[in-house]
Amino acid sequence: MDVLFYHLTESTLEEALPPLVEKSLERGWKVAVQTGSRERCEALDAWLWTWREDSFLAHGTDREPHAALQPVLLTDASSNANGAEIRFLVDNAVPDGLDGYERAVFLFDGHDAAQLEAARGHWKTMKAAGHAVTYWQQGPDRRWQKKA
Repeated sequence: MDVLFYHLTESTLEEALPPLVEKSLERGWKVAVQTGSRERCEALDAWLWTWREDSFLAHGTDREPHAALQPVLLTDASSNANGAEIRFLVDNAVPDGLDGYERAVFLFDGHDAAQLEAARGHWKTMKAAGHAVTYWQQGPDRRWQKKA
């Protein structure tokens, strides 16, 4: 499985996550976004309906009916209720196994020491488990640059 680490240095999670989710949907993948808390899950739920003036990102949460049918599912749990192929882990979310996914993506705030430390730990764990890990960092233009 591919495991990608996205180091946010120039934008917020709210700015960076929707385009990454859209690209995943364009590939035909279902998406799971695991947050570090229920409050953050609810905040992202509200944000994704209004993040762009001319569009929204269709999604649901794991607490709503028909969660299994959602193309994008927000959760603070480690289950894969919608059968996602890609899982985004944000705000120090801790994976409880990533079997069954084609890709896992850790997004972390480069200005938050706790998130940086957690990402380093996840990197070591994922690499030791034999996953293909890559590290991406934002440049000054907010574009992703592969660093490792």
